[in-house]
Amino acid sequence: MPLSYAALTPDVVLDACDSAGFRADGRLLPLNSYENRVYQVWLEDGGSVVLKFYRPGRWSARQIAEEHAFAKELAEHEIPVVAPSFTGEHARFSFAVYPRRGGRSPELEDRKTLEWIGRFVGRIHAVGAARAFQSRESLNAKSFGHEPRSWLLAHRFIPADLLNAWKAVTEQALAAVARCYERAGEVRSIRLHGDCHAGNILWTESGPHFVDLDDARMGPALQDLWMLLSGERRAMTRQLSDLLAGYEDFMPFERRELPLLEALRTLRLIHYSAWLARRWDDPAFPAAFPWFGTQRYWQDRILELREQIAAMDEEPLSV
Repeated sequence: MPLSYAALTPDVVLDACDSAGFRADGRLLPLNSYENRVYQVWLEDGGSVVLKFYRPGRWSARQIAEEHAFAKELAEHEIPVVAPSFTGEHARFSFAVYPRRGGRSPELEDRKTLEWIGRFVGRIHAVGAARAFQSRESLNAKSFGHEPRSWLLAHRFIPADLLNAWKAVTEQALAAVARCYERAGEVRSIRLHGDCHAGNILWTESGPHFVDLDDARMGPALQDLWMLLSGERRAMTRQLSDLLAGYEDFMPFERRELPLLEALRTLRLIHYSAWLARRWDDPAFPAAFPWFGTQRYWQDRILELREQIAAMDEEPLSV
């Protein structure tokens, strides 16, 4: 019988914590996570730890081991990434124990904050470029565009009266993505954080630390920068310039990647719809995303992709 989160009871969580050598006092708190299950667990000797239980079947044991090895490699280079204290398996669940690290969301409108974040992303990439992942996936037009599109079509998630429009706009969007990759030419693929948005950066008085390497994969360096940009073109140009002011202290940035910015955004939009659809049997998803699958949802996605097609045909940012 396939393993599901229904088997992840509080007793299983507490027993897993004990099996890792951390004596739980019986208190636990579910934390905000949908892809995996994450809990803060209080300990008998004071303090608390964070336990992350991986979604069954998503990553292989080898892929999970690569994530953990990357986090520890970054920590060894004194890069503020939260690395696991313990990794293992309990009741057929792969899990990891992390030290609890607090912090607040970074103020991305502050130019010095962006430069500071850029320095650490540059350091992550300097380590990430030293070698390649052997098992974890790569981010490209196939894995984040064509495959999720095919899956959605095969599983009939798009309403019948919007199907032709969605098929046409995704086909046009992926053709525009291909043109962006052609303009960029040969782009170096390195080990990435993979999901480097503000929610995965916690800020303290001593600066940022990065959490959640669950989406670490091979891909272009720009993937770990573009999600920190927002607003109109002028604002994004300034934000990217601020990030690169810090980034290039530790890692050169290839300007040839700039045509990929809107292409990567487009791929994420297509991939996100398929991610929600693939998880719809998990009760946490209909509760958290009640708007998914509605007529309005798919209408908005069609409009969004049309806007992305226009954005991909514009000149890339110049920094």
